[in-house]
Amino acid sequence: MSSVLEQIQQEIAKLETKTVKTNVGKITSVFDGVAKLDGLSGCMYNEMIEFPGGVYGIALNLEEDEVGVVVLGDYSNLKEGDEAKSTGRLLSVPVGKGLLGRVVDALGQPIDGKGPIESDILYPVEKIAPGIIPRKSVDQPVQTGIMAIDAMIPIGRGQRELIIGDRSTGKTTIAIDTIINQANINNQHKKEDGTFEDGFRPMYSIYVAVGQKQSNIARTIKAMEEAGALEYCTIVAAPAADNPANQYIAPFAGAAMGEYYMENGMDALIVYDDLTKHAASYRQISLILKRPAGREAYPGDVFYLHSRLLERSARVNENNGNGSLTALPIIETQAGDVAAYIPTNVISITDGQVFLETDLFNQGIRPAVSVGLSVSRVGSAAQVKAMKQVAGKLKGELAQYRELAAFAQFGSDLDAQTKSILEKGDRLVELFKQPPLSPKKAEEQIALIWAMQAGYFKDIDVKKVTAAVQSLHEFFITAKGDLLVELRSGGKISDATDEKLKAAVEEWKRSFK
Repeated sequence: MSSVLEQIQQEIAKLETKTVKTNVGKITSVFDGVAKLDGLSGCMYNEMIEFPGGVYGIALNLEEDEVGVVVLGDYSNLKEGDEAKSTGRLLSVPVGKGLLGRVVDALGQPIDGKGPIESDILYPVEKIAPGIIPRKSVDQPVQTGIMAIDAMIPIGRGQRELIIGDRSTGKTTIAIDTIINQANINNQHKKEDGTFEDGFRPMYSIYVAVGQKQSNIARTIKAMEEAGALEYCTIVAAPAADNPANQYIAPFAGAAMGEYYMENGMDALIVYDDLTKHAASYRQISLILKRPAGREAYPGDVFYLHSRLLERSARVNENNGNGSLTALPIIETQAGDVAAYIPTNVISITDGQVFLETDLFNQGIRPAVSVGLSVSRVGSAAQVKAMKQVAGKLKGELAQYRELAAFAQFGSDLDAQTKSILEKGDRLVELFKQPPLSPKKAEEQIALIWAMQAGYFKDIDVKKVTAAVQSLHEFFITAKGDLLVELRSGGKISDATDEKLKAAVEEWKRSFK
């Protein structure tokens, strides 16, 4: 009897070894870029799954009897019954300086026709953000080159500043200007042998384009190339024609590329353009994966989607890499509705926002920055001392002007003080007008704001202020370069510098008249 029992046990043991291997599964269904797999019992969340034909996917749904995998790439050749196997590694992308000047897809593969990427370092696309202890306070500026932002809504290295507004109000332009300005500053401090001056920390940029038209992405690349900014920038493109999985992964891939700089003692800037389309692609994936829909059909974890992405931006201390990653996420609103689901989510995650108003844009005030709704929660801690000195009162003055201008349009008699506030406000609005792709250096901005605050534009007709500002700007660059160098030092404006500025502006005023 015992021998029969032993025989049965041996047969069962043989059967157990013949069961389906844990790392191989079969496709039970495939539709809309999502494959359901049976048999991947040892699969991990976010693990890369290999399909026939070199196509990869990521495991996003780990259910009791099947795995939901989002296919990255062309899924048209996959069919029911095809084998797929787990790779044992999380989805990773190449990182490093080899990606500078390149255009890559959501997986870090080159799509610019310039040959393979020169990088053997891989970072996982999903990574836990730095905790509180590794972080360091934000106190170094990121100069955008846009006067209205650098003066009133300053951004610091390691900050997350949201750019929000309706479509076609200049959101991408602000981000591109910032990237170009960083390249200009890098070139300013670059030595002939290609290295940088001692003590100078260059800023590298990553531009992530999600769900945009190919033509818009091409236009952005061309603008960066012409401005000489592409050599310090990596572009991660997941255009509207791409499948939703690539659009979902692209911002995380960009964040991983930025983390390389942060963890290796460098500074990086990342632009997510835009997270509205990113949320929409995640909603599409989630609905196909049969995850329950919540408000506006978004899944319940859409807040977590953006918070875990943006929390990865930080300034870390010496023991944790001594670098920083600054994020400029972009959100598109519908008819200026900042109280919608995704805008309120991202506003509560970021450290302030630059709000662009359609009405201001249509009035020709560009960049169309709304002074009342824009805020920087890091504020003047990340401002150059001289800028803080000249621009400290500007935001209050402009906000007061906007309020009074609303009443003044009814044409009632105004007292002298109100008139002077309105007249100065009109000139400030003209001062802050700036054409796209023409960022100004910090020292040039300080000189122009100083002249405005000292009353040198008071007797110039409002319609001629823009021309006067342009004329003074050119005068400083061509005739007073040494004074600009003095202002560049970063310290406060001394009495001696103040006198030099006074003499310089008076000299210009005589020639301008």
